[in-house]
Amino acid sequence: MGRVALVTGGTRGIGAAIAIALRDAGYSVVANYAGNEAAAAAFTAGTGIPAMKWSVADYDACAAGARAVAEAHGPVAVLVNNAGITRDAMFHKMTRAQWHEVIDTNLTGLFNMTHPVWGGMRDAKFGRVINISSINGQKGQAGQANYSASKAGDLGFTRALAQEGARAGITVNAICPGYVATEMVRAIDETVLAERIIPQIPVGRLGEPAEIARIAVFLASDEAGFITGSTISANGGQLIA
Repeated sequence: MGRVALVTGGTRGIGAAIAIALRDAGYSVVANYAGNEAAAAAFTAGTGIPAMKWSVADYDACAAGARAVAEAHGPVAVLVNNAGITRDAMFHKMTRAQWHEVIDTNLTGLFNMTHPVWGGMRDAKFGRVINISSINGQKGQAGQANYSASKAGDLGFTRALAQEGARAGITVNAICPGYVATEMVRAIDETVLAERIIPQIPVGRLGEPAEIARIAVFLASDEAGFITGSTISANGGQLIA
């Protein structure tokens, strides 16, 4: 059995692609999910990857989930913080609930999920923490003050924690995808995609979830041990940063 990898939000979209790619690379993978029971069941049936339910916005649930993973599969060596939500609204219409729901999941969720496994990584003198941020955490986006703030915060968390983990053999890195052909993006009106979104992408297409997954597999590997505190942009040239 390979090292244990836990992927939050791991039964759909980019998270599912990462979970499958890590499995194929020899890791013992567990996918976390928060709510979509049908999607999680279909994912496990199709991939053989176990899925466990808890909200990353709940610290106690994250701690209990990490313990359950360790008891069933072994201590988490690779953590992919992928779970995220949107609650889009122009700022003058944004509610406190919309703000806090996004911050609690997308930013505080990184603390909630990483903190329970950090001690074990330090003891093992090995760990990989991979945080899935976003191009909108780098450049901002109208109607996403909450989301952009959370994803920018993920980058600060990455850079600070990387400095703490380095001497213990733990790397902490971030990936910032641009527009990727997930179920959520494919749901956008085809005219909007064709006329307003894809023309902004120099390579002329959406990214594929598997392309993000390959970056995560590399960052999880021994070969990436000298890379920490980094942000890898995967956006087709939409933002050069």
